[in-house]
Amino acid sequence: MDSKRNERAEQWRRQNRMDAVLVNAAAVKGAHTDELTGRYTYVDLHKIPRCFIISLMNPSELSAATFPRINLTVLQDKSSFCFGIDAVLIADFARVKNGGKVFDLGTGTGIIPLLMAKTSKASHFTALEIQKESSEIASLNVEKNHLEEKISVVHGDIKSVRELFEPERADVVTSNPPYAKANAVRKNPSEAKNIARHEILCNLEDVVSAASYLLKSNGSFFMIHRPERLSEIFVTFKKYRLEAKTLQLVQPFSDSAPTMVLIEGRKNARAEIKILPTLVIYKAQGEYSESVKRIYEKY
Repeated sequence: MDSKRNERAEQWRRQNRMDAVLVNAAAVKGAHTDELTGRYTYVDLHKIPRCFIISLMNPSELSAATFPRINLTVLQDKSSFCFGIDAVLIADFARVKNGGKVFDLGTGTGIIPLLMAKTSKASHFTALEIQKESSEIASLNVEKNHLEEKISVVHGDIKSVRELFEPERADVVTSNPPYAKANAVRKNPSEAKNIARHEILCNLEDVVSAASYLLKSNGSFFMIHRPERLSEIFVTFKKYRLEAKTLQLVQPFSDSAPTMVLIEGRKNARAEIKILPTLVIYKAQGEYSESVKRIYEKY
């Protein structure tokens, strides 16, 4: 049986001129999407390192986002939570000094550290994710983009950072946390999506507390959230010795209300905040603004 699978895999590779990179841990019973071509290929478990073997409920739902300018491909499961423009905005908003160490809380499939690893001179990123399947895909993304020396993926709980890591290890912490309260209406049947969008497994205070614990004095926490929760954000920052230093509202159109806020909190800093010009996403329906185009041109 194994020899037949191997033969079939080689035939698919020759016919489609592609490398098979994704495998199903349940013994190659299905077809999987190649991250570069979007076509389907069978693969051979025996010729793929263990780190490439990820067990997914719906492997055929895997898709890829590419960032050609920085030679980055990010795999994600469409049946689970997929990153959006907010992840790109926070990766662009965050600043890290040369040689700095960065922690990303709730990394999902690793999009924020992946983008930052390609565009900054930080020495190392630690990506923490509680959902096992997402952390597995994040690990796959790190290895497929040859970033193993720069990014470590940890499967663990934000609320357990004190057991997982030593304090004050980070120069920068980033997070794109769940925006909605746990008791908000959940309209999605996918529990993975609900966890990513709602404060089911962690809340704002858990994230801010973890960031403060990890940060060195004068280190920065960069987060994207909802503007209607700004008062709560400011209070929670203060509680954990973070001072809001930079804030930028984000709105869909020039005549619409803000729907997101980018914010930097600095540990043990003095009180003074810089308000950046509002970032408008679209200049017309389906067309990005010049500001957003400039962000995407980096990638």
